[in-house]
Amino acid sequence: PEEGKDGGMRNALSYFITEYFTACDMSGEPPEATAEKVVSAVKFGFEYGAGPNKYTFGVTHDAIREPFDFYKWGMEFWNPTIDQENSVVLGKENLKTAFKQIRDGENVVFLANHQSEADAQVFTNMLEKEGFSDEAAHIRYVAGHKVTTDTLAVPFSMGRNLLCIHSKKHIDSDPDTKSGKQRQNLQTMSAMLRMFRSGGTSIWVAPSGGRDRRDVNSSPGAPPSIPIAPFDSKTVDMFRLLGNKSKVPTHFYPLAMVSYELCPPPDRTEAAVGEERNVRYTPVGIMVLPEVPNFGGLEGRHAFTEHAFKETQKGYDKCVEEIQKMVPFRCGDEE
Repeated sequence: PEEGKDGGMRNALSYFITEYFTACDMSGEPPEATAEKVVSAVKFGFEYGAGPNKYTFGVTHDAIREPFDFYKWGMEFWNPTIDQENSVVLGKENLKTAFKQIRDGENVVFLANHQSEADAQVFTNMLEKEGFSDEAAHIRYVAGHKVTTDTLAVPFSMGRNLLCIHSKKHIDSDPDTKSGKQRQNLQTMSAMLRMFRSGGTSIWVAPSGGRDRRDVNSSPGAPPSIPIAPFDSKTVDMFRLLGNKSKVPTHFYPLAMVSYELCPPPDRTEAAVGEERNVRYTPVGIMVLPEVPNFGGLEGRHAFTEHAFKETQKGYDKCVEEIQKMVPFRCGDEE
């Protein structure tokens, strides 16, 4: 793409490399190991994320594990930036219940807030911490267009099971491609229904359609707040509808994710790819809340989404509270 040829891409890449080196240095990662990871990320980015051989994702994508294991590579890239000792996993009993349901051939959808480009790696890291490595590797992530088109993001996405979809926020950005995007979304929904009918499917989705961003209108002098972006009830309704149509029991669990500090998004939503990336060595946290009860009727649709959102907010606050007991965690406060 054009972004790979101009100075803007070079500057963004240089900035990211500097940030990544600083974060890894804070974690005690040897500089040689960090350099090796950076070289591979740049190499893969330009090999698969740009140019004539750019990797093309279908409506679904299965993680590429051989001949090269992009899943393992992505984990090894992000793991040094996570303060493992001070990270938290809460709601472990709910997590165990969810994975048992999946093993029993039922479906589970994790309704998550979304804070960082590395959220798939963060979730996996925390699951591995609790001994759920195999389960983590089978989760499928609902991915927006940036994840499958941004030069640096593409190789990380190649290592993940994906359902590729265009979010409401970006589907109208180019009227000429709107119908094509809508058609792709319908194909993705059909693929998801087939997966649900097969059973034993686990999906991570951010019903907000994007990442949580700082409140830039915070009071002067006060630490910036990171409000969780509201869940879109139509998105949640769609997943519930597909679950019901599949005739296979489908369970919904609110999932709180605290990962903003790891790789904070820009304060404003940009449709273009190639954003500047900050990276920090930081604790992260997840909390799986109890399964959302089945609210019936038209009014129940909104009650379902509202309940899932409030539970996620509760879990988020609890994670932050637990991390702050161990370290002076800023949760997005910038220096």
